Amino acid sequence: MAQEHAAIVEAFAAYERSVRDGRYYEAHEDLEAIWYPRRFEDDDEVRLWKGFINAAVSFELIRRKRPEPSRKAWQTYRKYFDRLGLIETPHYPLYVTIAEMLEAVRYELTADKSCKQEEEYVRVFGGDGVSSRV
Repeated sequence: MAQEHAAIVEAFAAYERSVRDGRYYEAHEDLEAIWYPRRFEDDDEVRLWKGFINAAVSFELIRRKRPEPSRKAWQTYRKYFDRLGLIETPHYPLYVTIAEMLEAVRYELTADKSCKQEEEYVRVFGGDGVSSRV
């Protein structure tokens, strides 16, 4: 158990560094190392990891100017993030911190757009533009 705890904390520390550095593909890889061996488990915490992986994928797709696939990856993240309240885990504070960081990064990646780009953002992602993301 202690070894698994250390592996999870280490993977999420690497994930956070990668996301903050804009290395979204690497962030996805950082978590895949712990998620992949457990991907078939019926476990909400493992599903949450998959959601965090999808958040990094969404950011990489934004970078590649692929808004529709990015939106779908973000929706997958949100679907699995909604399970956080159902999980009893010592990692809960870590997951909340990561989620807050992801929301801030997503805002940074999508907020400073021209009006035309903002209209495209609203069409693809929904909401009323920047004001709905604050």
